[in-house]
Amino acid sequence: MTARNTATRWGGVSQTLHWLIAVLILAMGILGLTMGEFPKTPKYFWIYTLHKSVGITVLALVVARLGWRLYAGAPQPVPGTPTWQERIAAATHWLLYALMFALPLSGWLYDSASGLRPFRWFGLVDVPKLSGPDRALTQASHAIHEWGFWLLIALVLAHAGAALYHHFHQRDATLARMLPQRWLASPDKD
Repeated sequence: MTARNTATRWGGVSQTLHWLIAVLILAMGILGLTMGEFPKTPKYFWIYTLHKSVGITVLALVVARLGWRLYAGAPQPVPGTPTWQERIAAATHWLLYALMFALPLSGWLYDSASGLRPFRWFGLVDVPKLSGPDRALTQASHAIHEWGFWLLIALVLAHAGAALYHHFHQRDATLARMLPQRWLASPDKD
C-alpha cells in the first residue's frame, strides 16, 4: 500500500486518518451522550476533560486529514457511478468536513464562553480560551454543538449506508478502496 492516494484507491495516510477519526468520533458520541449521567465526583471532571481533549485531538486530525487530501488528491469516482451520485457524495464529504470542524470548535467555544476554568489537553498542555465568559455565546455554541452532533450522526449513517450499498448491492470498489488491500486479498488456494 502506498501512503499517497492513487487514481483508484485511498492511500495509507488517508485510510488511517479516516478510520482513526471515525473511531474517535464514535467514542466522543458515546461519551458525550453519557457523561452527564455520572455522579459529580472527581471522575466526572476527568471524563469531561477527556471529552474536551479528544475533541481537540479530532480537530487537529481533521486539519491534518484535509491538508493531506488537498496535497494527495482523491481517487477518481468509481467507473460507472452516475453523476448525481458523485455530486451527492462530494456534497456529503464536504458537509462531513464542515461538521468535523464545527463540533470541536463549538465545544471549545462553549467551554471558553461558559467561564469554566481552563482545561489541560490530556493533563499536559493548557488549552487557551477562545473568548471570555458570555452567556449568549455559551447558548449559541452549545446549540451548534448539540444539533451539529445529531446532523453528523445522520450524515455518517448515510455515508456508511451508501458505502455498504455500493459494496453489497452495486458490488463496486467504493468501500474496498478505503480498506487496506491485505484485508481484501483472497487466500491463496493450494
